[in-house]
Amino acid sequence: MKKAILGALLSISIVLAACGQEAKGTAEETNVEPAVAETENTEPEDAETENAEEADAAEANAGTDVTETANEGETAEKELTIYIVRHGKTFFNTTGQVQGFCDSPLTDTGIEQAEKVGKGLKDIPFTTAYCGELGRQSKTAELILAQNENEVPSLVKNVGFNEWNYGGYEGGSNAAMWDPIFEKYGYTFDEEWTYYGEVYEILGDRGVADAIAANDELQAAESYNEILARAEGAMNQLVEESLAAGGGNVLVVSSGSQIPTILEMYVPDDYNGESIGNCSVTILKYKDGAYTLESIGDSSYVED
Repeated sequence: MKKAILGALLSISIVLAACGQEAKGTAEETNVEPAVAETENTEPEDAETENAEEADAAEANAGTDVTETANEGETAEKELTIYIVRHGKTFFNTTGQVQGFCDSPLTDTGIEQAEKVGKGLKDIPFTTAYCGELGRQSKTAELILAQNENEVPSLVKNVGFNEWNYGGYEGGSNAAMWDPIFEKYGYTFDEEWTYYGEVYEILGDRGVADAIAANDELQAAESYNEILARAEGAMNQLVEESLAAGGGNVLVVSSGSQIPTILEMYVPDDYNGESIGNCSVTILKYKDGAYTLESIGDSSYVED
């Protein structure tokens, strides 16, 4: 009986031991497999991260290249060649009358001058074209553009390119306006403007304009600051619109006192009172916010 009981207990112990070993093995397998699985899953995540970082870097580099290319293109566009032409000879130019904001038509000579300038500039492709609001200016611009062999832009009128406003002197004789100024500095005015350079050297652009305004009994003539404000507004519009259109060549038709004012504003060290004759051509260069002067009052286009 005792032997039977001991044999039964021994059999149970063996079974329990076997079950424990099996359980241990199962647990170990259970613990190992997730660890292996976790390791296996980690590697693809690292690969994906590396691939994503490489893709982001490539995209960033591509973006930099595109930005640099775009900036290079923008820089190339920031260049203008501005052809500033004085209007052709008018009736008041012939009769010696003051002609600022008041107007008179081009003479036959003035029309011929404008056509000659147009032929001289016929191969220049103009991106934009501007003039003042005065008839003599717009007529000159139209005659110039009519000779051009390229597609011509629409003519934009801006009061900023008008001549100085001489107030109460408008339409009167040149002598009435200029005699007091010339005589004050010991010079005599004549219709050939013989001593204008000397007076200009004393007074400068601002001094001349303010002297006219001070002498005007009607007090209607523009001060120099008012003239500058008009000119600056017109030039700002010209630059902004012309660059937006792609840069290149720009035509401007203005007048004999306003053109020197523009030069005094942007290239003050290069203008020294040189004559700006009817239909003479002055060329300014613009690039990256800076102006340079290429030529002043070139009358070769209208000379026979």
